Amino acid sequence: MYTRENYLSAKAEIEQRRLDAISTAEERNLELGLDHPEIKKIDAELSGTGLLIFKTACMGGDIEAVRARNTELMAQRRALLVKLGYPEDYTDVHYTCSACSDTGFVGTKMCSCLKQLLITKNIKSSGMGKLIDKQSFENFSLEIYKSNPDNLARMQRNLKIAKAFADNFASHHDNLLLIGTTGTGKTHISTAIAKVVISQGFDVLYDSVQNIVNDFEKDKFKSGYSPSESASEKYLECDLLIIDDLGAEFITQFSVSALYNLINTRQNKGLSTIISTNLSAGELAGKYEGRIYSRIIGADYTVLRFEGDDHRIIR
Repeated sequence: MYTRENYLSAKAEIEQRRLDAISTAEERNLELGLDHPEIKKIDAELSGTGLLIFKTACMGGDIEAVRARNTELMAQRRALLVKLGYPEDYTDVHYTCSACSDTGFVGTKMCSCLKQLLITKNIKSSGMGKLIDKQSFENFSLEIYKSNPDNLARMQRNLKIAKAFADNFASHHDNLLLIGTTGTGKTHISTAIAKVVISQGFDVLYDSVQNIVNDFEKDKFKSGYSPSESASEKYLECDLLIIDDLGAEFITQFSVSALYNLINTRQNKGLSTIISTNLSAGELAGKYEGRIYSRIIGADYTVLRFEGDDHRIIR
């Protein structure tokens, strides 16, 4: 679900938090030992009692007296820190996440802190970072459609299907084709879906059709690259691919072949795709050969039509 790159990056960030917390505690202990000999003296005895508890336990002796002395020393140390003007836990290791101590896991279960960090990284790598901050199902308004009952009914249906697509993403691999002119809500709906799907831990990628075709061209015409250096592989592997502005690219034999390979491969792998276009169904049929058109207009895709005035201009 999470890309390996994002997972490793998140794990490294969590680990760095842990190391920073330990380092800060060690630096504070060193600082106090140098500035306040009385703290250093207590720490030396505490170190000794810890070792004594271990040795006594190994020999089967009574460790209660040693434990009591250890507890007494800890209390003296906390009181002395407060007297010197420090918090009593000043030299403790303060982890960012107390639940997992900055390991990313509570037992064998992934901690919520690591999950949230992965979601953040997935948003950044999706290509929709700024849009997701602004657009969601919660702020998608139907008010602008109310002047036209047909458009309102259509958008209510679109919204219902889009929400179901996002909420049930883990259990299906459906596809959507969003058809409509500029400013009718296609990008907002796509972003809202992406936000929900990413929050469930899935890998989402959003890009324009022209950028996608360009990446396939890079792979085709450069020599000596390894699969790990592929510019286009990400489009074939992500859990959800959102292709924006289909039909705006320069149509060539290569672009059509690349798009068909992309759409067909994802369908065969059971991976979901959302395609957005400003073209009508008839214009799509005129631009693309039958095998692409039949894929995205046929049973493989649910078509959502967006109609109305350009909301950006109205606003």
